[in-house]
Amino acid sequence: MTLSKQKTLAAAAVSLIIVLASISIFEFSELNASPIRVTCVGDSLTRGTEYTIDLWKSLGPNYVVCDLGVGGAAVAQSTGMDYSRQPAFEVAMKFKPNIVIIMLGTNDAITDLNETNTAFIADYSALVHQFQSLSPKPTIWLVEPPPIYNNTVSHSNDILVQNVIPNIIQVASQTNTHLIDANTPLINHPELYTDGVHPSADGAAVIAHAIYTALISH
Repeated sequence: MTLSKQKTLAAAAVSLIIVLASISIFEFSELNASPIRVTCVGDSLTRGTEYTIDLWKSLGPNYVVCDLGVGGAAVAQSTGMDYSRQPAFEVAMKFKPNIVIIMLGTNDAITDLNETNTAFIADYSALVHQFQSLSPKPTIWLVEPPPIYNNTVSHSNDILVQNVIPNIIQVASQTNTHLIDANTPLINHPELYTDGVHPSADGAAVIAHAIYTALISH
């Protein structure tokens, strides 16, 4: 897929997200005057799966879960698709979440990206710091992305495991944020994917359970 087409799809997705987020905020505010606001930041593993729906169902009506994933989004600024420059990022900031869940990195595990670990850590830390600057300061969770089982789109599980995930762990340590492991529960489960990169509905439920368990255990 060309970069221009990715950007067009991302813009269309954000338009839909804004509408859905507005509806969700209205509906759940009717149930609870002060719901706990959860923003889910990510790529198509967030926007293109049902994990955010499953997460909201588990958390219940005292929570508003806003899906602000953008297909093709990455951490690295060198990709031109870094999340911090997507319209969804501005929406995420204005939503003033109590909890921010960030699941990015899959689109940084690409064989021809050649992004250094130092640059990835700096870019991810900068994104985290932006959310930490909000008032009130939200609780931030960084998610270790699920495994990759298909390399036909240049995504590499080796890069994910050897570079991206260790970098995410380092960012969590340096920024004093929390970690959620969505990788281990899906190891050796390629049957829970639609194409080797995107989890199926059953795979998304596994991700949602990992995130839900971490949130309620905190």
